[in-house]
Amino acid sequence: MIKVVGVRFRTAGKIYFFDPLEFEIKRGDHVIVETARGIEFGTAVSDVKEVEEEKVIQPLKPVLRIANQRDIEQEAANKQKEKEAYKVCLEKIQKHGLEMKLIDAEYTFDNNKVLFYFTADGRIDFRELVKDLAAVFKTRIELRQIGVRDETKIVGGIGICGRPLCCHTHLSDFIPVSIKMAKEQNLSLNPTKISGVCGRLMCCLKHEEETYEELNRKLPSIGDYVTTDDGLKGEVQSVNVLRQLVKVVVDVNDEKEIREYEASKLRFKKRHGKKDKMELSKEEMRELERLEKQEGKSKLDDN
Repeated sequence: MIKVVGVRFRTAGKIYFFDPLEFEIKRGDHVIVETARGIEFGTAVSDVKEVEEEKVIQPLKPVLRIANQRDIEQEAANKQKEKEAYKVCLEKIQKHGLEMKLIDAEYTFDNNKVLFYFTADGRIDFRELVKDLAAVFKTRIELRQIGVRDETKIVGGIGICGRPLCCHTHLSDFIPVSIKMAKEQNLSLNPTKISGVCGRLMCCLKHEEETYEELNRKLPSIGDYVTTDDGLKGEVQSVNVLRQLVKVVVDVNDEKEIREYEASKLRFKKRHGKKDKMELSKEEMRELERLEKQEGKSKLDDN
């Protein structure tokens, strides 16, 4: 076991482990650490804890100190400088006529480097832009192209649920999301319904995936034939996944009736996995393939 402290540099950013040395660091403390790109100001997301050595990438960078008032003031000054750097870079981009969208500007804590994040449809020749920026800021300049998911994570926004975006508030890493999750949750395959602000499949489809998979295993599929607890046989017309209720078309006195039953009171062959693609209609299949291609492209863009 080895002692570590988890540190985050952005809201909902990735958590990195550092060697706490002899410092008594508590969750929420600001710390100054050494990283691959220089000295950085971060926030501890946990107390000092012990983890297995194989879970940590060696060698661990050390915590230099717990941030003091001067460090906090310098970080606040850097944030203000970043706003000015953003404006300058935006002007230079327009001057050079580059087809790129500037997303954010970031100073390292020690001011040894300024990073500019941008999105673009293809490769951009920004060599002249870098020269202009270096002449203005008198420090190292780095331009980093990011994907649409990263852009949304940095900028933030409000989702269709009315709440702040998951990626901007609590998701440290982008989780794999597939169109099958939407199908499992009986959601429409309409892209506008299941796509997030970034235009990719919503990350929140993953949140309830396991719950829906478990609930769906206890339900028959639409069109299945079931036997009810009162001895009737019929065809499933619809299901309510969350309430575990099933509407069944049954024959009563030579007439068809629709009756609602609890899933636990029906006898049928339970399914053991996810729905197969072959259960989808032709229209759904086409939409599935289109969305999966789009999602596959986004994964390439975001790497």
